[in-house]
Amino acid sequence: MTPTRERNHVAWQVQSLLLAYPDARLLDQVSLLRGAADTLPDPVAAPLYRFLDHLTRTPLSELTADYVATFDQRKRCCLFLTYYAHGDTRRRGVALLRLKQAYAAAGQQLTDEELPDHLAVVLEFAAGGDSATGRALLTEHRAGLELLRLALRDADSPWADVLQSVSATLPALAGDERQAVAVLAAQGPPEEQVGLAPFAPPEFMPPPSTHRPTPQPQHPRGPR
Repeated sequence: MTPTRERNHVAWQVQSLLLAYPDARLLDQVSLLRGAADTLPDPVAAPLYRFLDHLTRTPLSELTADYVATFDQRKRCCLFLTYYAHGDTRRRGVALLRLKQAYAAAGQQLTDEELPDHLAVVLEFAAGGDSATGRALLTEHRAGLELLRLALRDADSPWADVLQSVSATLPALAGDERQAVAVLAAQGPPEEQVGLAPFAPPEFMPPPSTHRPTPQPQHPRGPR
């Protein structure tokens, strides 16, 4: 494994944990996560340090309330990546199935509580599964990730730092991706026409963003 790929594995694992619903276990791991961030280059690590500082000085009750208000009550801060490209349409159901098939092909199965397009799930897969496929999935949703980062920044959310760190592990936005971000920002995700059935079976309807990634980062080499 190349040093860059290994560092990305560490970064994606840390980011996955920080984008999950905060709980006491996460607060107990702050020092471990900070140690993992020490192995990363500055553009990736610096925003992680800022967010970890926020975790250490904020009561858990405030963190959980802020998480729900940010990710479950603001459409522009949605953590489900296919929403940005497909909105509440049938095409999103197809995209979710394709993601599940990509995970299965790499030997990973999701639990019944996990949707495959939750950013924490995608990052966890990229960190511990097929890294090439994981990176491709993140890059495929680059426009949506950038819109999420901008929405979090505009909301002055501490999670904007985590998205900044994610962006630092990916290629810079190309011209067509910048245009896609502009279109998404102006128009929002597409919507199904009135009278059509729901876009996906109930198992693919997004629950609250309470994902808890399963792997734990191991210092100094990072996850798995």
